[in-house]
This record gives sequence, C-alpha cells and structure tokens, in this order.
Amino acid sequence: MAKITFKIWILIAAVLLSLISIFSIPPMFLETGVLVNSVEQNSTIFNDGLRVGMTIISINENPIETMQDYSFALASFAALELNQTQKLTIKTKESEFINLYSPRIISDISVEEIPTTRIKTGLDLRGGARAFIKADVPLNDAELDDLIAVSEQRLNVYGLSDVKFFKVKTSDNDNLMGVEIAGSSPDDLEELIAKQGKFEAKIGNDTVFIGGDKDITHVGRTGSDALITECFAVQGGEACNFRFTIFLSEEAAQRHADITDELMINGSYLSKKLDFFIDEQLTSSLNIGSDLKGSIATQISISGSGSGVTRNEAIEAAKLEMKKLQTILITGSLPYKLEIVKIDKISPNLSDQFSKQILMAGLFAILAVSIVVFIRYRKIKVSIALIAVSLSEVLIILGVASLIKWNLDLPSIAGIIAAIGTGIDSQLIILDEARDHHESVTQRIKKALFIIATAFATTFVAMIPLTGLLGFMGIGAASAGLLKGFAVTTLIGITTGVLISRPAFADIAKQMEA
Repeated sequence: MAKITFKIWILIAAVLLSLISIFSIPPMFLETGVLVNSVEQNSTIFNDGLRVGMTIISINENPIETMQDYSFALASFAALELNQTQKLTIKTKESEFINLYSPRIISDISVEEIPTTRIKTGLDLRGGARAFIKADVPLNDAELDDLIAVSEQRLNVYGLSDVKFFKVKTSDNDNLMGVEIAGSSPDDLEELIAKQGKFEAKIGNDTVFIGGDKDITHVGRTGSDALITECFAVQGGEACNFRFTIFLSEEAAQRHADITDELMINGSYLSKKLDFFIDEQLTSSLNIGSDLKGSIATQISISGSGSGVTRNEAIEAAKLEMKKLQTILITGSLPYKLEIVKIDKISPNLSDQFSKQILMAGLFAILAVSIVVFIRYRKIKVSIALIAVSLSEVLIILGVASLIKWNLDLPSIAGIIAAIGTGIDSQLIILDEARDHHESVTQRIKKALFIIATAFATTFVAMIPLTGLLGFMGIGAASAGLLKGFAVTTLIGITTGVLISRPAFADIAKQMEA
C-alpha cells in the first residue's frame, strides 16, 4: 500500500488551499444574483448607497438570479418619460434601497453575472477601458516616452495590474498616449488618468514643497506612518480622517524655516496655515505650531478625510483618498496638462468559448502525454501519477494567481502551458533516474532533483528580466509588458513545482520503483 509521505501531504495541502483561493468559501458558483460593476456617481441610486461590488438579489420583490431576470425587472422603466418616476425596491445582500427612480436608473447602474471563480482575467478575456490622451503641447517621441514613464510609475504605485500604455500617432502627426486597463470602466479610467496631479504645499502665496522626489525624500505608507485616526457621524452617513507622515529634503525644510520665520504668532499657532493644493485646488489646511517658527522641519504630517453611507464605506473612502495623495506625492505631477481625446469601454477580444477551448486543449495535451508515458513505461500508475501531479501544478498556479489578484491574459496562459511542459519534463527525468538500477533509488532521486533544481535556476534567472522587476536598473524594461504575464505565470509554475510538486512526485516514483 502506497504511503503518503510528508512531501505528498504538502502537495495535497497546497492543492486544497489553491481550490479555496480559486472558488472561495462558500463556493462562488453557488451564489445567485447579479454583481454591480458600475454605479454613476452622484446619481440618485448612488446617493442612496448602492455601490460597486454589491450583489442584487431582488427587484420589486422579484428574485434576480440571472442577467435576464435583471433586464426583465427594469423593463418597465424603459417605457417611462424622462420626467416620470416609479417606485423601485432594490434588495442586495448588504441592504435594501427604496425610492422613486426615473428611466435614467437603467443607465446609472451596470451589472454582470457573478463570477464562478476568483480568477481575474486580462483585457483580451474580460474587456476594460481604453483612453487616448493628448498633452497641452505637441510632444516629440522622447517627450511622449517621458510622459508614459511617469504615468506608468503613478499607476504602478497606485497598485493597478494589467495596465498597458502605448503610443498613438494621429493623421495630423500628433503624438498621443494610449492606455488600457482590464476590468475598468471609462469613469474609473478618467478619474485615474485625467488629473495632472500637481501637488503644492503653500504658506500664503509661497510654495514650501511640491510632490516628487526633489522635495520629498520619503512617504509613509505603513504602520504608524499612515493610519486612519478617527471616524465620526456626519449628515448623511459617516466620515473618517487619515494621517500619514512625509519627510522633506534639506532644501524644502530650509524653505519652510525661511517662510515661517516671517510669520506672526497667534496663541499656539502661527498667523498662516500650511495649505495643500492638488491641480491648483485647495484640498486641506493645517495649523502650524508656534514652536515651528523658523524651524527646519524635515517631518510633516499630511491629513485628509473620506466619507460614506456606512462606517466601513467611510474607512475605505479614506484609505482610497490617502492612497491617491500618497501616489501623487511619490511620483510628482505629470509633466504636461492632459486632455482625454477619446475614452470608451472595450469588449474582450476573446469569448468565454475560447477560454473553454484553451482549457480543453490543455487537458487533452496532458492526456496525450500520459498516453505516451504509458506506452514508454508500461505502467498505468505512472501515467495516473503524472496526470495528477500536472493537474495539481495547474491548480496551484491558478490558486496563487487568484491570491495575488493577477490578471490572466493570453501571455499568462502561455506561461501556464510552458510551466506544465517544464513540469512534465522534470517528472520524466525523475522517472528515468528512478528506473536506473546502478545506484540506490534514494541516490538516483537526489540526482534527478539536482538536475531539476539546476534547470529551475537557469529558467528563473532568464524570466526575471521579463517581469519588469528590474526596470529601475534598465534591465528588461523594454521586454516587459506583453511578455510580463508569460514570465510571471511561468515563474509561479516552476517555483511551486520545484518546491512542492517535484519533491512529492519524487516520493511517488520512489515508492513505485522500490
């Protein structure tokens, strides 16, 4: 009877955790309703509290299980005149909304089917938003490269994934910047891209410091350097304040000292405040303590707030506002004022049917290899073990991708296929070494694992530049992008393989040849 060793238990545990990561608990495919993926800001339903991510389960007491149910429930609003209203009761898993709504409600809300898994797909499989952006002055190729570099840095700091920038040349020979974000709505993309993000801290009319690494040496983003300080009730809901710390350069600190040295003392504070401006709009102000008069202050505390219908929503809004402000402070302002020439929603290039065909092709490939292995080794157990371990590697890759919220696009799928191929090669090496009876089975397995580890090291080093992780050193920056998904999923596959599935398969092979 086969013994389940510690390494095999690790593989089983990794597969179970991956299944939980992919399907969640309780499983997402058992949920009914439709998922809200967009709500027009400042619309009546938005002000009532409906938010992206909520699940609608009934409308006017009619159960909503599919997109067809949702369309049928709102059909009566399409026949209304623009000045007419009708009572509507929308029930979600979180709350219930009752109000008089106009025909505009149909365009104010966008919904989609509840996904069956937590796997996120890329632009070519899921769709998203695309914008073409023009600077306020004509740009040459080098200047457009600079604009794209700053924009990429801003969105990378913000934490977005699957963002693609590209150059566009119009018929008038103007250079435009194109940007695509998977799973994003045009409104979301406009919010992220349209603003120049010019941050200025002023005392009166004098600028103390601006965003970017020239004046700011460090922006606190974790622990006590960045936190939500308090929440309180306001009219219409809740509000929460945030605070984070920044450190100024010596030049900026000296400017602070020179400017404050000219101010008068009024009680515990100086006569003027430190005002924060974003794109020339005043966002907040801080009193300056009298003890800071003429002082070279290298540490400044930045504060702000966010609001929402509920406390949790207010906390999330405050975190979002803090993240936006931190991003602007880290990256500085864009070098040009931008105008969105065109922005629209783009449909996925590939349908769900294509995804199913890819899955079937992958399973067929594993099955075909297993048949060849059976013909070669004449043992059904060997083929079954190879199929089981190969499928486990796929599940682990998808589980890790779900956990880190990596968007799977076509290059990522190609990376999974490459990882499977590498895994099968490694398993065949283990099988061949295990059948060589010139040494003990333990020594033969160690030799096989050494070969696999060496191959892993060379592949790992080759893939790192393609991920763009070394872009700050100028290594792989040009190659990253289209090949990034391929590199990331390949790295996930070969790393989990060499640490988890290969040792487990080695124990299986050892038992079959013992």
